[in-house]
Amino acid sequence: MTEIIRVDTKGRLLLPKSIRERTEITEGSYVKVETEGSRVILESMESPAEKFRGLFKVEKLPDDLDKYVEGEILRRWLEKHT
Repeated sequence: MTEIIRVDTKGRLLLPKSIRERTEITEGSYVKVETEGSRVILESMESPAEKFRGLFKVEKLPDDLDKYVEGEILRRWLEKHT
């Protein structure tokens, strides 16, 4: 499927509904962005909270679980590599 879309003044893209439905991208979804030369490749992905479910023990769930998981992964990586 090929669609031609326009980039707005802030650099944002609006994905057509047909593409969002086909790739199961919904509001709040995570999308990986890669470049190959002049090509931009978007790939839908599962949220970090889902990917790392059960890895972290917390007493109280944070308001934004995805942000917490991303921060915890970064913190552990920095502990290991600094």
